[in-house]
Amino acid sequence: MSQERLYKVLLGPVISEKAAMAGDAANQVVFKVLRNAAKQEVKAAVEKLFNVKVESVRTLVVKGKTKRTKHGMGQRSDWKKAYVRLAEGQEIDFSVAE
Repeated sequence: MSQERLYKVLLGPVISEKAAMAGDAANQVVFKVLRNAAKQEVKAAVEKLFNVKVESVRTLVVKGKTKRTKHGMGQRSDWKKAYVRLAEGQEIDFSVAE
């Protein structure tokens, strides 16, 4: 797996109420990832970029919603997210300090 691929796999964190509850309850972090990313790639990318130990990765494809537009019905793109369980004592902090 190339260094460049590791930097492209993670698209960003998912900030939602459900993701926050998963983080508090099970020491998990939720990321938006490439549609063709494998679990091993996600694990390697998180460990490399954030210097943490990853226990497990669960992935799922979120189906895009159907939306009404002025041109008729449209479809948002499908996207993939990964629930990354961190090892005991590890944490990733996304808050920005100013």
